[in-house]
Amino acid sequence: MLPHSEACERNKQPILRILADVLRDASSVLEIGSGTGQHAVHFATHLPQLSWQPTDRREHLAGLSERVRLEGPSNLYAPLELDVRSGAWPTASFDAVFTANTLHIMCWPEVKALLSGAAARLAPRGRLLVYGPFRYAGRYTSHSNAVFDDQLRARDPASGIRDFEAVDAFACSAGMAIEADHAMPANNRLVIWRLRGDGRASAGTTGRGTA
Repeated sequence: MLPHSEACERNKQPILRILADVLRDASSVLEIGSGTGQHAVHFATHLPQLSWQPTDRREHLAGLSERVRLEGPSNLYAPLELDVRSGAWPTASFDAVFTANTLHIMCWPEVKALLSGAAARLAPRGRLLVYGPFRYAGRYTSHSNAVFDDQLRARDPASGIRDFEAVDAFACSAGMAIEADHAMPANNRLVIWRLRGDGRASAGTTGRGTA
């Protein structure tokens, strides 16, 4: 039986609506932490102009690979093994990097490795798209997110819902700038950073778009 996530089924269409607009001129996407593969199959099917490269850690590759084999369209590539801290990232550049529900299950060094690794693999003016919950100014966006964060930290004290400001500051230091911050169902966000034209880190200011 293929791995299945009810959350993926619920959120894949709202995410697709934004991806279809933001990535209309893109041709290649690297997905980090593809999990069950439901997102990868759905997005690649409905965005056939994109070459979609799924990845995940070794322990998740079997189920992911099977779903891609059975359900994936021709523009969805075979999954690659990727641990963000290993340094063994794909050598190609991508117009976009997408990741969903990963930052809150990672430790902070892994979050930084994801951000810096993504920036290094983006083509000029490429985008990093991150879906999941965030805190703003140290506050949760809902009571359910606060409960969820307690559960995460009880399981692994190094994990937890990330502060937007900390993630944004590191993304800026990695050469990206905030482009948009979309409110999503179930108290999640879809945050988009774009590689700056110079591709270099700076101490410039950051902003926050809304939708």
